[in-house]
Amino acid sequence: MHAPTNSHWIVVKHILHYLRGTTTHGLHITRSSSFALYGFTDADWVGSIDDRKSTGGYLVLFGHTLISWKSGKQRTIARSSIEAEYKALADDTVKVI
Repeated sequence: MHAPTNSHWIVVKHILHYLRGTTTHGLHITRSSSFALYGFTDADWVGSIDDRKSTGGYLVLFGHTLISWKSGKQRTIARSSIEAEYKALADDTVKVI
């Protein structure tokens, strides 16, 4: 921010070009007769080579409408792929509750 270079300006232009092409995208809220709450999770094991942390994510649907989501590195290092999945599932469960 204090000393921008040409490469910074190129990245800004790429971001603006991407945003211009996605103006028709969005989250749609639809009427549904279902009052069910759904949660989906997924994780990869050791997604980051640098710190060996896994990436996990979840989304929560109320009927057909997306109401919450998150994706990011997990706070601790998982020792197996199933442990990474359980951690993502625990995050989703807390959000649903």
